[in-house]
Amino acid sequence: MAAKLKIAGAWSGVLEAELEAWTVPLLKEQIASRLNCSKDSINLISAGKVLRDDDGAQNLIELGVKNNSKILVTRVSPDQGKELIAEEEKSSRLQRLKAAATSLAKRHADGLMPVEDFNLELENQSGEKVQLGSENDQRALMMGLMFHGKAKRLVKSRKYEDAMEVLTMGEEAFSLCDSKVVELIDNVPILQIDMVWCYFMLKDISKLSVAGKRLEDARKGIERSHGKQSSRLRVLHGNSHPELALHLRLELLEGIVAYHSGDIEKAKKSLNSARSRCLLLQVPDEELSLLMGMGYGERSAKRALRMNNQDVERAVNFLVEEKAKKQQKIEDDIRRRNEIMEQKKFGVTPLKKAVDLQKLKELVSIGFDKELAAESLRRNENETQRALDDLTNPDTNSDIQLFIESRKKKRLRQTGDAAIEKLTSMGFARETVVAAVRAYGTEELALNHLLEESVPNGDAPANNIGSTSGGGPLGAGETIPNDGDLSSFEQEIDRDVEMEEELTEDLQSEDAFSDYDMELTKETEAIEEYLGLVSV
Repeated sequence: MAAKLKIAGAWSGVLEAELEAWTVPLLKEQIASRLNCSKDSINLISAGKVLRDDDGAQNLIELGVKNNSKILVTRVSPDQGKELIAEEEKSSRLQRLKAAATSLAKRHADGLMPVEDFNLELENQSGEKVQLGSENDQRALMMGLMFHGKAKRLVKSRKYEDAMEVLTMGEEAFSLCDSKVVELIDNVPILQIDMVWCYFMLKDISKLSVAGKRLEDARKGIERSHGKQSSRLRVLHGNSHPELALHLRLELLEGIVAYHSGDIEKAKKSLNSARSRCLLLQVPDEELSLLMGMGYGERSAKRALRMNNQDVERAVNFLVEEKAKKQQKIEDDIRRRNEIMEQKKFGVTPLKKAVDLQKLKELVSIGFDKELAAESLRRNENETQRALDDLTNPDTNSDIQLFIESRKKKRLRQTGDAAIEKLTSMGFARETVVAAVRAYGTEELALNHLLEESVPNGDAPANNIGSTSGGGPLGAGETIPNDGDLSSFEQEIDRDVEMEEELTEDLQSEDAFSDYDMELTKETEAIEEYLGLVSV
């Protein structure tokens, strides 16, 4: 039975439609024919949502259109239609980005079992793990850092408007953190500088008053976190001066804001200071050739010279140290991946956390079996004393042993069932597949046997190696309550894998000096341009 749709806007009337059969393109064609125009020149809005052509795989009912639904029709040029679609896609992508960052930060800050093969952890500029504030603070910091990392990638791609959107999300995330914690880090003032840089690159003079306040806050924030005259950075980095390029950009932007605000003297002072720093950061060809002759790439060599006052010996030491840090990070990442794989074998605690490997090591060191100790920690939420009490109690110790054996059987059944489904999907007869998996134990060995026998689906096997009478293919088994099963835990998590990978890729590609590593080409051009303006 046809439904009635109430159409308003560019065309008004009642349209009868088969909601289960009609799609958005078909509905647009029907309305466009009544307007004598192309379907690309109209937009349809229902319940506040734009009905898009790429919803064509869904019928109108699936899109929420019902009998007596009101549809608003607007006329647009084809280009305007594309702009609206692009804007909606951008908004949707930003929402996905925010949801993914929120989910990642919650899982990693709360200490839940990682569903990935890595941990997100906060580090200082020496690469050491740090714990700042409460779990809520950790979560806010992680979100802010993820958004900032994504925004920096967009800035490098010259997508300044998109970068502004993501930087705003980063600023909101950092604002959720305790102010005393924020004062310890330089990420927030650097984000402020990045926002003003985007204003400048977009030539958005309307943001001047906001820009001035942001730069003022950024300067105070950098002094708090770096110390006066960067004293804390000297303790961390010795004779290296990674912050020079950041201060150059800050002074340049301060000069630009002062110029457009009519304060020419302040503009001259800031721009001349920026120019002096710029000259210090110019890399001499001879020193660059020396480092490149040693096998270092141009970008790495320039970075090392800029951060070490063009001193070749110090630059070489810097590059050697950086290489050693990168190698150490690779080794640490491999070790952590292996630890996570081990933790996943033990399952999750009732609060969905991983077994604490350090506490497990302590229990094993005093003579307890590793699997027994891990299961005792898991069910006791990593509380060592309670786990120890269970291990030394004959009744609970026996119960843990029975539980471990039962869980092993369950996992073996699950592995076998998955292998059976996969091999059956290849075209082998189910009875033959079940018998092969039962006889050979693993998917690989079962497949080798099946290939040797060459038994396509429907044909009789040359040698039947087992019977399939009875219940399930590998035998039915009882459900184990609260067994820490990881697969059910992972299924509970609503993940946007694409967005999460995008966010973590941006973080993993950075190092302690990424915020200070600038090419300075645009900065140099801007310094000369504005010095020319203030000299007129």
